[in-house]
Amino acid sequence: MLGLMAGLGFGQTSSQDWADEVLYFVIVDRFADGDLSNNIKVDLDGKGAFHGGDLRGLTQKLPYLSELGITALWITPLVKNIDDYTDAIGFPDWAYHGYWADDFTRLDPRFGTESDLRELIEKAHQRGIKVLLDVVYNHAGYGSHYIQDPATKAWLRYGSACGEDDLTSCIAGLPDFRTEDAQVRDYLINAQLHWAKSFDLDGFRLDTVKHVDHPFWSENRKRLREELQRPFFLVGEVWGGSYQVCDPWFERDEMDAGFDFTFAGNVISFVQGRGRTIAFSRYLQKRHQIRAGYQMAHYLSSHDVPGAFYQLKGDKKRFQMCVALQLSTLGIPVIYYGEEVARIGGDWPDNRSDMPWGDNQTLPGKALPQDTDMFDFYRHWIALRKAHPALMVGTYRELSTDGDVLVFERQDPESGERVWVAANRSGLETTVMVPAQDGISALEDGLNGDRPSLTETGWSLTLAPLQVRVFVTERKP
Repeated sequence: MLGLMAGLGFGQTSSQDWADEVLYFVIVDRFADGDLSNNIKVDLDGKGAFHGGDLRGLTQKLPYLSELGITALWITPLVKNIDDYTDAIGFPDWAYHGYWADDFTRLDPRFGTESDLRELIEKAHQRGIKVLLDVVYNHAGYGSHYIQDPATKAWLRYGSACGEDDLTSCIAGLPDFRTEDAQVRDYLINAQLHWAKSFDLDGFRLDTVKHVDHPFWSENRKRLREELQRPFFLVGEVWGGSYQVCDPWFERDEMDAGFDFTFAGNVISFVQGRGRTIAFSRYLQKRHQIRAGYQMAHYLSSHDVPGAFYQLKGDKKRFQMCVALQLSTLGIPVIYYGEEVARIGGDWPDNRSDMPWGDNQTLPGKALPQDTDMFDFYRHWIALRKAHPALMVGTYRELSTDGDVLVFERQDPESGERVWVAANRSGLETTVMVPAQDGISALEDGLNGDRPSLTETGWSLTLAPLQVRVFVTERKP
């Protein structure tokens, strides 16, 4: 099993430091507009247009994020993007998301200034929130100056020069950097190192990892370590990633973590009643086979796929089951902005809609309603996860898979803390009997303090329809 393999010893402290984080992902342009003076070609009605969100607005909302309980913030790329749009998809689509770079050495003024970025990071750190910057090495934006400038034109593949494999293809027709070329590699790494050196960032989110070769990622890791001389976390987007798919990058120690593309589909299927309970339990168990010292970041929604709440057709109870299971499962939970207030999103481009701010006057989403009950649900479950390290790093043991109820135990290998998670996906109140366990004298509900009873046949756990409960165990004297 990969989980039993020894780590490679390449300074994995940055990965371990992130094992207990809760990561919040923001598309900066869609979150909060704190400076109207930098609004350039803003069109609030255009699904593919800039909506005005910026770094200053994000900084102003740090108290909100602190109240929610998140401990790390992932923000979309901030480098200067192309100034034009593409209409190949049927409507004008601009670079509001930050992934269509025109100059890796400058910050896009539509998102703010370097001073704004520095203030965001400083104030986030004051609140105990780490900051991850999204970086792109694989491609430039449509019509970027890199393919107009004779000095850099040969650095990219575009048009008929695009290949068909992962390394030479041009994703969505975007100009593809020849990252295998030493000159191109050095330029791109130096450009991103500038942001890491100049600002007290805690790490990078690496875009389109499988479209860049392993020698590049090894050099990137080496340069970051040598020149920063401090822990710097790298989480990579390997499309279709799982602990198995990402292992070639872990084996070479090219990144600390990868995004788990398998979690959302599996948990959504489970809460909808599809598949056997034991199959979902074995899926959760297998996720613990990840190579020692590395992490998977599991999400319910993202900017590239339809969100869980949308897939569940706005079924709040089932979505909350997904949230509870996400926050009681191994890995780094990723909250996509607005999920915590029931932003339903949708398929692209609706999955990139504005952050709802309710009656607040914050643009661009001031008129969009917030579900404060959902916010409280998230806040309580995040607090529960923080309070019990077993939910973050504990081992997995299956206790019951009877019918539609799953009960499993997480145990912290250091403290020995044992926590039980019980999930009832049926539409009926259900009681499940779990055999008495050695060393456990009592159970207490982690959210409301209720204490289940121990009968002659074991622990009697009663769950409401579509409910997840966490029981904290007490040891026998």
